[in-house]
Order: sequence, then C-alpha cells, then structure tokens
Amino acid sequence: MGYSSFSLYILSFVWEKLQSSVGVGELRAILAEEKEHGFFVVDMASSSRTMDDGGAPRSFSRLSRAATMLEPADETPAVDSEQVPDSLAFIAPILRVANEVEMESPRVAYLCRFHAFEKAHRMDPTSSGRGVRQFKTYLLQRLEREEEHTKPILAKNDPREIQKYYQMFYEKNILEGQHTKKPEEMVKICQFATVLYDVLKTVVPENKIDAETQRYARDVEEKRGQYEHYNILPLYAVGVKPAIMELPEIKASLRAICDVDNLPMFQMPEGSRRPVNDIIEWLALRFGFQKGNAANQREHLILLLANMDVRSRNLQDNYELLDSSTVQELMDKILKNYKLWCKYLHIPQNLDCPWGERRQQSLLLYTGLYLLIWGEASNIRFMPECICYIFHRMAFEMHETLYRNTQHATGGTPISAASEESFLRDVVVPVYDVMRKEVRRNNGGKASHSEWRNYDDLNEYFWTKKCLKLGWPWDKEAVFFVHSAVVKPKRRGMKQPVGKRKPKTNFVEVRTFWHLYRSFDRLWIFFTMTLQAMIIIAWNQSIYSRPPFDTNVVRDVLSIFITAAIMNFWLAVLDILLLYNAWRNLKLSQMLRYLLKFVFSAFWLVVLPITYSRAVPNPSGILRFLNSLGADWQRQPLYYYCIAIYLLPNVVGFVLFLFPYLKRSMERSNWRIIILIMWWSQPKQYVGRGMHEDVFSLLKYTLFWITLLICKLAFSYYVEIMPLIQPTQTIMNLRVSGYDWHEFFPNASHNIGVVIAIWAPIVLVYYMDTQIWYAIFATVVGGIYGAFSHLGEIRTLGILRARFESVPRAFSRRLVPYSKGETRPEEDDPLDRIKIAKFSQMWNEFMLSLRNEDLISHREKDLLLVPYSSSDVSVVQWPPFLLASKIPIALDMAKDFTEAEDDELFRKIKYDDFMYFAVIECYQTLRDLLRDLLLDDEDRRLIWRICQKVETSIQQRIFLKEFNMTGLPPLSDELDKFLSLLMADYEDQQAYRLQIIKKLQDIMEIIIQDVMINGPEVLEIRRDEREQQRFEKVRIDLLHSSSWMEKVVRLHLLLTVKESAINVPVNIDARRRITFFANSLFMIMPSAPKVRNMLSFSVLTPYYKEPVLYSTEELNRENEDGITILFYLQKIYPDEWKNYEERIQDPKLGYTDKDRSELDRQWVSYRGQTLARTVRGMMYYREALELQCFLDFADDNAIFEGYRAIDASHRDYILLQERARALADLKFTYVVSCQVYGAQKKSSDSHERSIYSNILNLMRTYSSLRVAYIDEREEIVKDKIEKVHYSVLVKGGDKLDEEIYRIKLPGPPTQVGEGKPENQNHAIIFTRGEALQTIDMNQDNYFEEAFKMRNVLEEFQGPRHGGRRPTILGLREHIFTGSVSSLAWFMSNQETSFVTIGQRILASPLRVRFHYGHPDIFDRIFHITRGGISKASKTINLSEDIFAGYNSTLRRGYVTHHEYIQVGKGRDVGMNQISLFQAKVANGNGEQTLCRDVFRLGRRFDFYRMLSFYFTTVGFYFSSMVTVLTVYVFLYGQLCMVLSGLERRILGDPSVRQSNALEQALATQSFFQLGFLLVLPMVMETGLERGFGKAIGDLILMQLQLASVFFTFQLGTKAHYYGRTILHGGSKYRATGHGFVVFHAKFADNYRMYSRSHFVKGLELLILLIVYDVYGHSYRGSTLYFFITFSMWYLVASWLFAPFVFNPSGFEWQKTVDDWADWKRWMGNRGGIGISPDKSWESWWNEEQEHLKYTNVRGKLLEIILCLRFFIYQYGIVYHLRISQNSKNILVYGLSWFVMLTALLVLKMVSMGRRKFGTDFQLMFRILKALLFLGFISVMTVLFVVCGLAVSDIFASILAFMPTGWAIILIFQAIRPCLQGFGISSLMELARAYEAIMGLVIFMPIVVLSWFPFVSEFQTRGLYLNKPYKFLQLSPHQTKDKMPAKMVISLALNDQRSRSRALEICVSMPGFKSVAVNGNRLEVLGEGIDAHALVSRLRNEVNRAAALASMVQITE
Repeated sequence: MGYSSFSLYILSFVWEKLQSSVGVGELRAILAEEKEHGFFVVDMASSSRTMDDGGAPRSFSRLSRAATMLEPADETPAVDSEQVPDSLAFIAPILRVANEVEMESPRVAYLCRFHAFEKAHRMDPTSSGRGVRQFKTYLLQRLEREEEHTKPILAKNDPREIQKYYQMFYEKNILEGQHTKKPEEMVKICQFATVLYDVLKTVVPENKIDAETQRYARDVEEKRGQYEHYNILPLYAVGVKPAIMELPEIKASLRAICDVDNLPMFQMPEGSRRPVNDIIEWLALRFGFQKGNAANQREHLILLLANMDVRSRNLQDNYELLDSSTVQELMDKILKNYKLWCKYLHIPQNLDCPWGERRQQSLLLYTGLYLLIWGEASNIRFMPECICYIFHRMAFEMHETLYRNTQHATGGTPISAASEESFLRDVVVPVYDVMRKEVRRNNGGKASHSEWRNYDDLNEYFWTKKCLKLGWPWDKEAVFFVHSAVVKPKRRGMKQPVGKRKPKTNFVEVRTFWHLYRSFDRLWIFFTMTLQAMIIIAWNQSIYSRPPFDTNVVRDVLSIFITAAIMNFWLAVLDILLLYNAWRNLKLSQMLRYLLKFVFSAFWLVVLPITYSRAVPNPSGILRFLNSLGADWQRQPLYYYCIAIYLLPNVVGFVLFLFPYLKRSMERSNWRIIILIMWWSQPKQYVGRGMHEDVFSLLKYTLFWITLLICKLAFSYYVEIMPLIQPTQTIMNLRVSGYDWHEFFPNASHNIGVVIAIWAPIVLVYYMDTQIWYAIFATVVGGIYGAFSHLGEIRTLGILRARFESVPRAFSRRLVPYSKGETRPEEDDPLDRIKIAKFSQMWNEFMLSLRNEDLISHREKDLLLVPYSSSDVSVVQWPPFLLASKIPIALDMAKDFTEAEDDELFRKIKYDDFMYFAVIECYQTLRDLLRDLLLDDEDRRLIWRICQKVETSIQQRIFLKEFNMTGLPPLSDELDKFLSLLMADYEDQQAYRLQIIKKLQDIMEIIIQDVMINGPEVLEIRRDEREQQRFEKVRIDLLHSSSWMEKVVRLHLLLTVKESAINVPVNIDARRRITFFANSLFMIMPSAPKVRNMLSFSVLTPYYKEPVLYSTEELNRENEDGITILFYLQKIYPDEWKNYEERIQDPKLGYTDKDRSELDRQWVSYRGQTLARTVRGMMYYREALELQCFLDFADDNAIFEGYRAIDASHRDYILLQERARALADLKFTYVVSCQVYGAQKKSSDSHERSIYSNILNLMRTYSSLRVAYIDEREEIVKDKIEKVHYSVLVKGGDKLDEEIYRIKLPGPPTQVGEGKPENQNHAIIFTRGEALQTIDMNQDNYFEEAFKMRNVLEEFQGPRHGGRRPTILGLREHIFTGSVSSLAWFMSNQETSFVTIGQRILASPLRVRFHYGHPDIFDRIFHITRGGISKASKTINLSEDIFAGYNSTLRRGYVTHHEYIQVGKGRDVGMNQISLFQAKVANGNGEQTLCRDVFRLGRRFDFYRMLSFYFTTVGFYFSSMVTVLTVYVFLYGQLCMVLSGLERRILGDPSVRQSNALEQALATQSFFQLGFLLVLPMVMETGLERGFGKAIGDLILMQLQLASVFFTFQLGTKAHYYGRTILHGGSKYRATGHGFVVFHAKFADNYRMYSRSHFVKGLELLILLIVYDVYGHSYRGSTLYFFITFSMWYLVASWLFAPFVFNPSGFEWQKTVDDWADWKRWMGNRGGIGISPDKSWESWWNEEQEHLKYTNVRGKLLEIILCLRFFIYQYGIVYHLRISQNSKNILVYGLSWFVMLTALLVLKMVSMGRRKFGTDFQLMFRILKALLFLGFISVMTVLFVVCGLAVSDIFASILAFMPTGWAIILIFQAIRPCLQGFGISSLMELARAYEAIMGLVIFMPIVVLSWFPFVSEFQTRGLYLNKPYKFLQLSPHQTKDKMPAKMVISLALNDQRSRSRALEICVSMPGFKSVAVNGNRLEVLGEGIDAHALVSRLRNEVNRAAALASMVQITE
C-alpha cells in the first residue's frame, strides 16, 4: 500500500510534534504539500520502533529509488559532506562528522545523518532551494538502508549509545589530547565534539542527559573558543603550542595588539557588556567588520610586525616588547598613500597619535583600521584613493570615539557595537553597486569606452575635493551614486543603458589612432621637423649645391617651426575633442588650461607664417599675402624673435631636464605657488608627478638615444632622402602628354601624383625604421651589459669543472649569511671545511631535486653528490664527476716509474689538484674502511703498519723503492670486486660473510706480496703467522650504516669511473640548471641575510580551469594518429623517462604496482603546463628556507653530519627542525586563487570533480599551500533565496579541506572587472609578508633558484635610486617548452631574448621596464595601498599585468631587473596557440594605446625616456602595422603609376635614367618583414650565454626550419589585431590552452582563424604583385629591386601557407582528403541560432562581422574609405582591355559597371530561383538556368566576333572585377547594421562564393604538395626540431620500433588485381605476421615493419592515394 511522502517524515518528527506546539492539522498541511510534489514513493509500510529512554525514534520505511536519485557509485563520503546544496551548507559539518565516526560507531553516524536531514527539512521544508529535493531524496534512501543495518554497540538504545560514544570521544581525544595534540588537531576534535553534542540533544531529551555528559559539553564549549582553524598562527590556542608561537617576535607582536587598556567597552544588542581581546576585535566591533576579515587581518598585522621588528634586533632571542620604531615604520608604509592624498587635496590628516604610553596603541589602531578596510573592500581595492577617503572618515570617527568622548575614553560608558556586516552593507555595497551599474554599460566589451566609467574614472573622482561632498555615511543622493540604471535596447541585438550618462573623469578612451599622436606628440613633432629639415638641406645641396649652413638654407630650415606650430595647434584641438565626454567633470582650472593652450597655439599658427613671410626675399603666392600682413618690420626679420619666444618654454624645460632633482621636487610639490607655476606645463593630477630619474640614469639613456638618433638620421638622409631628390626634381619638371586611363586631373602640375607615390612609402619607412635602429642598439648595449654582469662565464660543463674549486668560495660569499656583528673575511680560505660543508648541503639537495625530477639517473646522482663531512679525510672531497678517471690515470702513470723517480711521480700527481685529492682520498678512505671492517686487533695493527710504512716512505722519498707500482692495477681490480660485493644485496648472511672474507684476504695478499717489496719482512710477519689464516673476523653490521656505505659507494666510483663521467649529467636541462646556478654565484647580487632577518614574502597564483594533474584517461587518449600524450612525452624526453623508470623500480623507495598509475600522471604533468608543476616548483621556496634555517642555526657537528643524516630523535635537532619549520611559516606563504574551486567541489561533472580532487590532494601533500576561492551560495534571506558570494581560504586536512577564513563579498567580483585580475584581487587579502611574487599557473621553479630568494628580496632594502627604492623586482625566465617542436623552439628563443636581453636593456639604461607578467616580485605594502598588482577594468585592461608596472611608475615606483635568478615559464607550442597568444597581446597593446596610463607616461616622461617607452610598448605594434602598410602603399602607388601609364611615359623620357633609389630606401623594411628584428636579440643572447658559435649554428638551423616564415606570419597577426582593436574594438581574452599539440588542425579551423588576418590580405597582395608584374616593366633590371619584390612575395607566401607548413601532418594525403571533405561540409552548412561558428560558415561569417555592429560611425566610415582601394583595379584594367580599343572615355568605366551589375543581377536571379523554384518547380528552375546559359553564350559570341574581345581580356576582367565584388561585400558588411536585414541573404551568398574561391586557391597547393610523400616527411622532420628518429616514431609511418604493431592503411582497392598485389606487398615485408582486408583498408600486424617503406610501395605499385590511417603498438 502506498503512502504520501510525509509518511517518511512522520517518524522523523513525531518526537518534535510531542515536544512542540505543532498540531495534527499543521502536519496534515505539510502532508498535502509534499504529496503534491509526488517525489517520494513508499512501497512498504514503515516498521514500528520503540522510544527508549524517551528518545526520539530514528527509523524509515523501505524506499524505492526515484528517477532523480544519485547513482550508487556516488554514495561516497565526499558526496555526503561536500556536495551539499548551497542553501544547506550548514549541515556539511554534521555529515563530515558522520563520515569520520562511521568506522567506530555506525549507529552514531546514522544518528548524525538523521539529525542533518531533520535540520535540512526545518530550514527548507518545501525543498525550494536548488538541488535540495534531490539531496533529501538521496539522504533519505541512505538513512533507510542504514536504519536496518546499524545497531547500537556501546548500549542497548540510541540515547545511551550516543551518550556513551560522546563520553568516550571526549576522554580519548580532548581530556588526554589537549596536552599532546597540536592545535590544528584540537580544532577538528572540538568541532566534532560540538556537532556530536548537538546531535545528542536531538536524540536525548534534555532532562535525560546525564551530568557527566553535560560537564563534558561545557568544557568543550569553553575550549572551542581557544581552538579554531588557523592559517599560520594559532593565536589563542592552549596546550601544545607550535614553535612559531614561541618566537619572541611573535610574542611581542601579539602582546602589542592585545594591549586594549583605555579602550572603551561595548554594549551588545542583548544588553551585556563585551570585553575585547585585542585591537582588531575592538575595531571590528566598533565599525562592523566581519569576523573572518578581523581574524585574517589580525594574523596579517602580527606577521608584519614580527617580521619588521626582528630585523632591528640583530637576532636577539629573548625580548618581550616591540621596538619603538617598528609600529611607526609599518604605519608610515601603509598610510603613506593616504598622507600623500591628504597633502594633494590640502586637507588635514585624521591621524592623531599622542606621544606617551598610548602612542603605540594609537599607531596600531590606525594601521589595523586601514588593513580591515582594505581586507573587506572587495572590488574597491582597485580604487586606492576611494579607500583613502573611507579611511579618512572612519579614522575621524575612531578619534571621536577615543578622545572626544571622555566617558567612553575612560571606560565609564560603553559604546554600542555595530552589527557584524554593517561595514560591508553601508560602506562597500553602495560603491560596488555603482561599479556594477557602470559595467552594464560596457555591454560585454562591445560598447565604447567613452560610454561608461571604469575603475580609473571612479577612483579619480576622489582626486578632487568634490569627493568630500559625499558625506559620511554615504549620501546616497550625491551625484556619484545617482545612476541611470534603466537598460533598454538601443538597437536590435544590443542592450545598453539609455539616459544621461555620467561624464568620464580626466580622460576619455576614444577609439582613434590620434591617441598615438596625442600621447607621444613630441616624438612625431621631432621626426616631422627633422624630416622637413633634411629634405630642405638635401634639396638645396642636390639642386643648388648649397652647403648646409648657407644663409638661404638656414632660413628655409627655420620654417620647421611653422610645422611645429601647426602640429601643436592640432594637438590642442585633439586635447579638447578627445576630452569631450569628460568636459563636464573637469575643474575650471583644467578647462581654462586647455582653452588657453588652444588660443596660444592658434596665435602662433598665425604669427609664425606671417613673420616668416617677411624673412623671405621676393615672396610669391601665399607668402606674398602673408607678407602684406606682416606690417613694416623690414630691417630685422621678426621671425627670428618669434622663434626665440616660441622656444622659451622648451629652453626652460631643457634647463630643468639637466637638473632632474629640481624638476622632480617641483612636480611633486603641493605648495600652491609651485602648483600655479607648473600649471601650464602639467595638469594637476594625483599620479604622474616627479617621475624623473637621477642624473646618472638620465645621462645613460640620453647618450643611448642621442647616438641612436644620429645613426638613424644619417642613414635616413644618405640612403632614403638624398637619392630621391634628383629623380623627384626631374619628374616634377617633366610634362606628361597622355594617360592610359581617363585622367580626371590631366593638367595637374609637377606630376604630384607620381611624387606622392614615390615618397609615401619612403616617409612611412622613415617613421618606422627607428624601430630597427632600436633593435640593433638594444642588442649591442644589452650584450655589453650582460657581459659586464658576468652572464655566460660558466656555460659548459668543461668550464664548470675547471672553476669548480672556486664555486664553494663564491657560494659562501654570496649565499652564506653573516649577521651584523660578524665580519666577512677579506680572503676566503679555499679549503675552509665549514664553508665547503655548507656548500655541500645545498649542492646535494640540488642534486637530489634533479634526481626527484628525473633529470639525472641514480649513477649520475652519485657522481654529482659531495660528501657532507670530510673530517675523516685530510683533503677536500670533491664530487666524483670532477675526479672521474683520475685514479685510473694515476695508476697507469705510476706503473711506468722506476725507483729513482719519486719526486717526478708526486710532482705529476700534484700538478693536477683533482688527481692529488683523489689519490689521497682513496688511500685514506680505503684505510678507514678496512679498519672499520676488521674486528681482530692484530688485523687492525697490520693495516696500521702498512699505512705507516706508506706514509714513512713518502716522507723519506723512497716510496718507489719500497713499493712495486706494477702491482697496483691488479689491486685496483680486486678492490673493484670487493667494493661491488659490499654494495650487493644478499640473502644468506653466512655465505655472504665468507665471500667478503675471501675478497679481503685476496686484497691483503696482493698488497703484502705484490705491491710491497719484501712485504712480510718489512711488516715483521713470522712464518707461523704467514701460515695462520688472517682477516677472518669482519663486522657485517656496518653494511647497514648509511654513512659507511656512502664511503663505499664513493670509493667505488673513484676507482671505476673513467672518461664517461665527463659528460655527466647527460640531460640538457640538468646541465643548463647546474651551469646557470654556478655562473650566478659569480654575478653581482646582495649578500644573503639570516633567514630570521630576511623579508617575508608570499607567492600568489591565479587559477581558473587549467589542467591540474593529467588523468590516466588523458594520458592514454589517442589522437587521430593513434598517439597518446604519454607516448609523445616518452619520445620527447627519453632520458627522463628512463630515469623515471629507474626511480620507481628502486626498492628503497617502496613504490608498488598500485602506485604506477599515479606516478605516471605526475611524471607527465610535471612536463606539461599544469598547476601541479607550478605548486611543486613554488614549494621549493619552503624547502630552501628550511635548509637555510638549518645552516643558520645548526652547530658545526650537525652540519658536518649532514642535513638529511642528523639524528631525528635527538632533542636538539627536533627543536632545530621545528624552529626551521616555524621560520619557514613566518617568511613564506603560498596562495593559489582557484576561482571556481567551490563550484568544482559541489559539481557532479566528473571532470570538475577530478579538478577538485587534484587540488585537494595538492593541499594535503603540501601543508603550507593555501587555496582561495569565490564561493557562491544560495541563502534564505527574508524568506527569499538569494545568491551570496564569499572569499574563502582553505587548507588541506586529513581527508578534506578545512576552511580558515570566510569573508562575505558585496556581489560577484568577476562581473565587474576582467577575470584574472579580479581573481588575484579577491585572494590578495590572504597573502602575507612585505613582498609578493606573482606566478602564473604555467610556471615552474627550481630548488637552487629558490635558495637565492632571500638575496633577491634584499634588493628592496638596497640603495635608493633617485630617492626611491625598488617597488617591482623583475626576474629572468627560462622557457621550458622549447624542446617540444620547432615552433616551440622559435617561441622559446623569442621569449627568452625578451625576458633576458630585452628586459635587461629596458631596466638599464632605458629605465622603462614595467611588469610584463610573471614572475616579478612586488613591494607588497606599496602596491596593496595603491591599487593592487594589476588593473581590472573591462576590456581596456585586457593586458592587466603591464598596468601594474604603469601604475607603479606613475606613483613614483621603481622597477628593476635581475638575472642571477630565474623561474621556469611555459609557452604555447602550437601554431594556433601561438597565434591566439599573439592576437591577445596585440589586442592588449591596442587597448593600451587608448588608455590614460600610456597617455600620462608619454606626456610626463622626458623626451628620451619617452622614446624608450614608445618603441618598447605600443610603438612596436604600431611599427609592425606601418611595415605592412608600407607594402600596401608602395604596391598601390606603383599600381596607379603602371595602370595610368605615367611610369612608362616618365621612364621613356630621355632625361630620366632608371634609378634604384626607391628600392634602396625600401630595403630596410624588408628585414623587418623577414623577422630580422626578432633574430638579432636571440643571436646576441645565445652567443652571450652559450657561445657565438652555438648562436650562429642555431640561427642557421632556425632558418632551415623556416623561422623567418613563422616570424613574418606573426607580423601579420600583430598588425591585424592591433589595427582592428583601435578601429573597432573587439578585444577579448583568448584562451590558448597551454597543452601539448599532438594533433592535426583541420583546414577549416585554420581558415576560420586566419582568413581575415592573413589569407585575405595575402591574396590581395598576391593580386597586386600579379597586376604590377603584368602591366609594368619598370625595374626588372635592378637586383636590389628584385630583393624587395622577393621580400613581398615571401610575405605573401608566409601569410598564405605558414599555418599549413607548421601544422602536424599538414601534407599527409589522407588528412588532406579529410580536410577537404570537412571544409566543404562547413561551407555548405546553414547557420542559425545555436549553431556554433565551427559548424557552419554562415555562423562564422556573422561572428566575423560582430565588431562592425558595435563600432562607431567613425570606424564604419574609415572601413568604407579603406574598401574604396579595390575599385582601382577595375578602373585601371578596363582601359587596358583590347575590347576598349584604347578609348579613354569615362563611358568605358561606366560600361564596366553595367557588366558588373548585370553579373550580380544574374547571380541574384539564380539565388532567388533556387529558393523559390528549387524544391517545388524543378523544371522551371532548370529552364531558367538554361536560358541564362544560352544568353551568356550569345553575349560572349557577340563580344568575341563583333567587339573584338580577346581571351586575355577574360583573365584581365577577372583581375578587374573580383576586387570590385569584394569591395561591395565589405561595404555592405560595414553598413549592414543600418540595412536591418535588407538584401543580407544575397550578400551572404556572394560572400560565400568568394570564400569558396579563396579557400580553393589556398587549398590547391596543399593538395599538390600532399601528393608527394617526401614533402610530408620533410615537414615532419623540420617541425620537430631535427629529432626525426626520436620523435618521428610519433608519426606511425616512420616507426622502426621492434615492438609488435597494428597498422591500418587506407587505399582504394578497385579490383581483384590491386587487392592481390597489395597483399603480396604486405606479405613480402620483413617482420610481417598477418594482414586482413576491410573494405578500403588494410589491417597489417607485424613486428618492426618499416611503415614508411610499406606505404611508399603501396603508393607506387597499387594506388597513389594510399595513406597510413593509424598505428597502434601492442604490448604483449
């Protein structure tokens, strides 16, 4: 019988019913409501259950599972506690307890889950929350099963059971554990106990709970406040305290913030008084900060105080109070920006810190208040001056509370406490709402920047005193908060707020190229003036033979100031026009300044031309008119006086430029008189003032640019300008009589069109080629700086071996710290044992890290290790790889010496220090080993006598007389066997002992009988002793001693290793790391401080959904060629795979077969760009810190014993280890901001769950790793479910994560700004320390580099430059993805040159290095108080990283670059990945061009620093675009000259001789096209660090692998996306994937990606070159011209075919066939709503025009103007058709349009006919097509017969009309939004036809090349870095592996003959096993078959289309 769902609840709530007022009627109402849902079905009546001891029944009926139930596979503990719906998050702790206690007491676990269900149902009885109903269903089902199978164990019923268990749990874990367990363990125990008691109270009536249980519960409640989950510091925990809490600096800091004397108490809402524990708690109660925020900032403040205070103590171990200056210093740092803000606004600071006892408390209150505001400000953290305003108001309130109210201050009257979230609700949310409403106007990045206010606009509102009118609390009616939030569709498909928008603040980001002129006006004015001057001088010199300083020449040159006046006038106009949308927000003084600038520039624009006209004798034309206005100043040219006045501001600026300190002081001054004086030269703004460098830096970059400009201008003058003067003058004097087309201006004088066509590309090259000169100079100067920095001094293992003896000394000098009281010795003793011992600790850890990373093998590790202690040996024990072959050489050398040659022998041995060390060490080690091994005293004495004889004979120089050297080789052989035996494993101990004794006796016999001359006599061995057996008692237990066995292993290596060790290690990456580390020790770096004195730092990594750890499925997933990632990496890194297999098979490590899958995942993931690799690398910082602590604090005995060999049970060493961990916690924090970790935790998707599990495992593996995430929850607020967002910090627990802090947010943060910076911003509050390193999740770190971190951090403490200390430390990167493919190698070289020589020159001497991403280190306090480590405004801050550098520089920061440390970095490795990355960067630079930061830097830098800034940022991308534009201008200019006939007529004139001046001038840009700029720095850096021979070799190899094709292609990417961004917008984040590219990109994918950026432009240039070559014959005799034309053809070929050249398997026939089918399908598919662009051409086409929908009118107009160029073809070519009969009438052009329109009309008719008649009236449609065909034939016949149409005219017409049709398409696309769908279908069909033709043109060469098998082989060899036989096994047709393999070969077997022949060929192949025919596929099984040879034979003898479809290796 079935029941409603309530019958399941009846038993659950019957006890509640009895105890509460719930009546039967109410229960029936619930029953009816649940019955309506019909969710639960009962198939059996509930069983009865009694209530023992008054307890509530806990039972359920049997249930049938509904369709929405979770599957049984999901019934895991994680499902219970972690997949709880958001609205039921409060029951997660109960379920966690249930999971934990289930093993001990299943019944208690059942009761916990029952309690969780009850609680969930009470909170959401209607199951209205998302996922609540499904969760209840699952939990009910589980409870029903557990109710049947669980029984009480400790008692007879549930109430007694749970009380017994609670008491047992308390006594076992709390009563006993509070004195033995760590705080983190007690936290968990107390939470469990609290939950258990809550469950107990629901099971047991209150009056039935026994007294002992209640007493235990009260004790738990008391202890619960003492134990809470903590991050680093368990501040108020009792019992066993971690070592970090015993540090004196922590104690002193805690004591300081706990000083709450004289602070008023609080009156709580319930009426009680609330005491406070510390200052942070007092501030939280006073202002309503959240508890999570208060706890977070409490720890933050304590750690800051502790770290700053300890540096002033000089390592004092015991003190109780903070230093008096510590708190003051911290407050000054944190509030420095606030103080500057107050000075800027001329308002008093609200900082009242009275002197005396309360001063420290006051300082801490203000510091804590700012940190609490910052910690809860959420998105407002990007608005630092808004935070200053909030702090200003709240500091005043706090001061009023403390000092103005006497009763409060004395503690008499308590003050009211604010509610916990009042600060968030009343202060943060209103500002957040303004930001969120403004972002709506952005329309997802599609709206113009001028239509909405971004972060900068809102923040800059607080740069004026208007912000003071906002009041406090906020005046919600103030202008700042009033917002037009109504969103209406402005036009179809575009939602945008309407109404009166708020004006921008100080700047408007308008999409126009004029921003480049406005931001860098001085650059353009300078180059324009110099161009004009050079043309004037060249003209006078060439035409009139006047010297440069002739009076007339000087007078003409002075006309450049008129040009300057014109350009300055236009600048003043731009200042007004581009600020239009901000005009209403400008101050009156700013408006007046811009207007006066306009007036004065207009004045000079009039005055200078007029006065110049009076200086010109016999003026004519306009000069005569201006001369008449010049009054009567004839005696002295007034123009010269005007120039002097005009230049006066520049003279003043030059004087100030020479005194940077003076100018810096004036710009920073807030004195009103100084502000008034500086008003004209700079607008009054808060940032960008006083950025001038010190004199020395200024001189360096000034000299750099003066030298560069001299070279550039000289080159331009002599190569570009001077050669063109004479031809230009000749052309201007020629008179052209006729044209080849209809000329609209036949009477134009001086052939001005020809002159423009010749000079236009020259002018563009002139403006662009400074970029080339910069590349040359930067390369040279960067190389010189690198050489002086000692880069590359140790670049090979040979050099390292030669200098290794000095490495420990350099290590001691650079990396071993000295405290302030110690003195560093002037000359270090090279054999100082303690220094070498310290070095050995670090070196060995370095080698072990290489071994753990599988870069070296076990043998290589042994060869590279240095013994920790050399106290038993009298010489330094160097690594065996240095001593390789020394002993064999010494033995070989010694055997040839005679008795009288002792001195010569020892001289030769001592000549080689390492040989001498090896000989002494071997002798002494062997002596000690034998002594230790022997038990018998007589045996030991015999060894002693032998040794004494050796040493005595050496001293007396009779060694060769006493010892026979010929016996040494046999002795060496026996020692080898003996030592090998000692290292071998054994089973039978007795037999093993006998073997050792035998070998030992053999050795001693050789020594006594063969080596020693008269050995028995010398040793006084009697005959009876000789007959007696000796050496029979040995200590076999020594074999278990690790230190003794280390000596055995080392001695064996010294005796046996020969020449092979010279190449140790083999792995290239290991070599690179070893040599770089050794080289860095000789570079200039700050001295290392003690760990306790070093700056504390954090590492922050933003993460979204990138790979964490590859799954087994991903490792083994095959691509279309049957290749897996695992197999791919095995072939790319064969040596590392071999080392990995050796490691996991090592029995000492204890790996089992079960571990293999997980280890494989780790091995692969550590070679990819995964989060696991990044986390492992960053955790090396902690390992290095712990080792450094050991070296700092351990005594000499411990150091000699070894870091890993010390006795871990020794109390002193336990304390040392605990102290090391404590200091590591104090100094280092790592936070990964996993934005969607919370969603992944709750997701049911398997992939998302795997990411969550992997991140959780990382936290559990690395205890100091913290994960911050944004948690989105559904909470019931006022009976409504609302989404609430939190910033959460968690750490790893025993099984699950543990929440540390939870801070509520005002809303979803990532909806306001860009994703990555918002992700960083929400997590930055959880970082600690004074420095912050930003690390991407595709980076890596190395142990040896982590060891140098404390040295780098000392740069922040270094000498000041220009009154500033560094705020950003730039670090070098190593690109670790360079070995994957040739593309990856190109990208690696390019990136390496940028992050080394590029940034080196930017930092010094140019002083324009910014923040280019990671791994830079920030001055954390500086940046968190000035807007953070990035900017986050939507779209404009797409390249968020560089804005941190801009912001730091504008706010008086200082950025440096350091190359003695490096961090790993991954880069994109596939063509499409790289192009996406380049597109993203180009988009970002386009947005930077429009931004206010670039404008302010460009305006406020001095001239030379501005040049550096321009050419290293946006100027590089603009120059790239100009390079492409130069080609267009040149070709279109030449096209017009050819088609018009001007070129033919001019060159046919007798007075004109063929000149190659134009080609010479264009030669420079050819290098630019070919990637010349990118190659220069690579060659220099490679030569510097690896030798110039290697650099030249790499350069040649790169060219053979078509690197120039790649770089030329990327030039097009930069130019396209940069230009489109500025014109139309459309910038967006482009995810590149960072994965392994082991797949073939389809043709359709490449076409979609590169169609507009490369293919269309490439085809246009191709047509231009064809038309120019066909119709022009002007320069074919010029070799130089051929070079230029070749470069253009090269550009076209690169743009059209590079994606296919660098596409894996791009020329395999079968893939080409598949690509063609896929492309045809894509072209034919119809689009529509929901159809993705990769499925349909129509959807893609619509998406490609997206940017034109949202661009402004100016962008559309410019797009249309640019499209007009395509009409030139038709206009010019139609007059060259034979059918035109040489007519020049305009009607010819008109008739061509008639033909064009007729063709379009016919196409329209066909299209309409297909739609209307194609389905229902097929006959009608066929008749229509037949009529059109007949008409076409008739017309063509008439044209051929009557009108004289030629066949060549048809091909010419194609060249004429195709561009016209494309122009029509482009124009209609631009105006498409205005057409509202009119004619779109016809336009789309025409566009489809054009796309099909373009695709066919591009695809045909690929088809032809794919037909030849060798092309594919050649491509594969070139694509994978010359590793064909290492990697080509990835390409199965190249596999020569002897493993069995199954090959599938596709080929058409058309008949029985071809099938038989194919089978015969297969059978004849060596290694053949079997073959099967499956349709058109052969399935061949064989072992070691040469797949390439098989396929080649099938192609040649059976079918040309034969191709290898797949190949799978079979493991037997």
